Amino acid sequence: MSALQVELVAADRMVWKGEASFVRARSTDGDLGIMPGHSPLLGVLVAGDVSFDGENGHQSVTIDSGFLSVDHDRVTIVAAQVDASGLTA
Repeated sequence: MSALQVELVAADRMVWKGEASFVRARSTDGDLGIMPGHSPLLGVLVAGDVSFDGENGHQSVTIDSGFLSVDHDRVTIVAAQVDASGLTA
């Protein structure tokens, strides 16, 4: 099974970059669950948790708001502010 290539970016820095098997975020239209092979998507995110399952297990961050882009197993999440205290190196 292939993996998602994920980039989590705050306004002032790259927060996390790596592979994940699943990404979850809340958009203005409701909860999103992204797995490899997901169709292209552009969504506006609301304040809350963004979580992903990667090589270090289940991890999450809290964002203020932002957007999420999915294309060809590449997920890009951009937010103005990200609380990454829940991330493991």
